[in-house]
Amino acid sequence: MELNLTHKVALVVASSQGLGKAIASQLVKEGVHVMLTSRDGTKLESVQKELQELQGGRVAYHQADITKAEDIRLLVQATREVFGRIDIVVNNAGGPPGGTFEQFTDEDWQKAFELNLLSYIRVIREVLPELKKVGGRIINLASSSIRQPIPGLILSNTFRLGIVGLTKTIAEELAPYNILVNTVAPGKISTDRTAFIDQMKASKIGVTKEDIEEETKKSIPLKRYGTPEEFANVVTFLVSDANTYMTGSSFLVDGGMIKSI
Repeated sequence: MELNLTHKVALVVASSQGLGKAIASQLVKEGVHVMLTSRDGTKLESVQKELQELQGGRVAYHQADITKAEDIRLLVQATREVFGRIDIVVNNAGGPPGGTFEQFTDEDWQKAFELNLLSYIRVIREVLPELKKVGGRIINLASSSIRQPIPGLILSNTFRLGIVGLTKTIAEELAPYNILVNTVAPGKISTDRTAFIDQMKASKIGVTKEDIEEETKKSIPLKRYGTPEEFANVVTFLVSDANTYMTGSSFLVDGGMIKSI
């Protein structure tokens, strides 16, 4: 199967660690030129050096706070200036704080909206003129909560579903331009975010994080957490030329954990 990704250009948001970094790494291996971004310039510089050693596509970075519209505008502008075009966009963002409904104020809701939904909207708006010229791929990362809400993560549960609605709607609107848009949702993947959620649950009921991990693995048919690389492989396929007919869909990468149909 030919992916035909060599010399394509990808903007991967929140790519200094976790799933974003894993996706960026896999794309670089396939010959994609990648623009990294996050709020942490030191991490970005380190990841850039690490990915350049893969001897695949070129790697650049631009520091940005994706809750700020001007930062997003400058990020997309920098990507065009460095690489000359944009073919692929991977929207990603760190998860909002955990907690229950009564714990959160209007300010908390607004911040989560700006981070986990509005940032995606703004990035797509900025890159759209470029993608309409060449066709392209947009991937919106979400969470397994798009199928089954996660207790204690009401902010995430709410806005991740908004991502699905956004994806489904613009997939139809952008299809005439050969722009494919999909949602990819991780289940229990071994990242810092997953460790945080497990620790939060463990603290609440008075057990260890390792106890939570072992109990969770029992509910996963494959009996283990996934790796960031496994998740990145799915995204890489969806943004490649091997995918020509899937758009507007949501893909779970969860080892079979979510039982809903």
